[in-house]
Amino acid sequence: MADETILLQCYNRGCGQKYDPNNNKDDSCRHHPGQPVFHDAYKGWGCCNKKCTDFTEFLNIKGCTLSKHSNIKPIEPEKPKIREEDESKVIEVKPIIPTALERPPFSTPLVIMKPEIAPSLQQQLKTLETKQQINSTENTGEIPAGTTCKNGGCAVTYEGPHTNETVCTYHPGVPIFHEGLKYWSCCQKRTTDFTAFLGQIGCETGAHLWKKDTGDNTTVQCRWDFHQTGSHVVVSIYAKEYNPAESVVKLNPIRMYAKLVFPLQSNAMFLLDVELKGIVNVEASQVTMYGTKVEIKMKKAQPGSWSKLGTEVTQEKAQQVNMGTEKIIPAVEAVSLDDL
Repeated sequence: MADETILLQCYNRGCGQKYDPNNNKDDSCRHHPGQPVFHDAYKGWGCCNKKCTDFTEFLNIKGCTLSKHSNIKPIEPEKPKIREEDESKVIEVKPIIPTALERPPFSTPLVIMKPEIAPSLQQQLKTLETKQQINSTENTGEIPAGTTCKNGGCAVTYEGPHTNETVCTYHPGVPIFHEGLKYWSCCQKRTTDFTAFLGQIGCETGAHLWKKDTGDNTTVQCRWDFHQTGSHVVVSIYAKEYNPAESVVKLNPIRMYAKLVFPLQSNAMFLLDVELKGIVNVEASQVTMYGTKVEIKMKKAQPGSWSKLGTEVTQEKAQQVNMGTEKIIPAVEAVSLDDL
């Protein structure tokens, strides 16, 4: 009776064959020496770059290394130990209660903020000085040559006393921009093209107006608004031709006060005085003055959302702290064609 050869099971990964220990050569076993890798639905081996998404196809990937068969099981990586918790142990969870900051008194001294002057405003300051000189000349009664007629729709420039003898054809009304249409309130000639609107011939005739009468107005109406993030509240006051040297922004933790001075309008002012809804960190806040607006970026003392900016301060309340007693100006938006 012939001797029966006992076959051993090979435990090399990817092999799975039985072999004769007496006929085990250096190239008898084709297997994967690396570990199986499963990641993002891909299946492969750490020793080669063969990957697939089908598990059966993964099992059929041929080994990348030749060696002798081995009936010794490879050491499996240790599984993470599961921490056994005592079910009878009671874990106390304390709720997180946010601590509200104490609101400072309204009479807390206001801090004058040092603004950052943007390059766009620095360039405009030179133009502002020139306009101030022209404005000063106009106050003497003299009309500089090249001055454009201030009547709407008239483009005649002053070239000397004889210019006053010419007829001024102008629009006595005000410009109206509504739903894409542009027209004058006095003649109702409507158009959608801005150039055509500026070229519309006036509907009345009269004398030229070289200087606007500013009257006794001491206030300027400016549009302003605000937006916020979780950490900041940003107030933007839209204005041009204001003097940054005379304008001022003051803050305390619950109040914002801003005053802009307009030298070309007889030093008229815009004032905004608000008792803030939340509390701000004055030291971490900043003010930037641009050519067309003033931006006040206030750091919230506590992260969160404010339902509104706050409440505008009345004259009576402002007088309680002897500051900001001038008339408070509401937020409005006006149309001006002076620069056209």
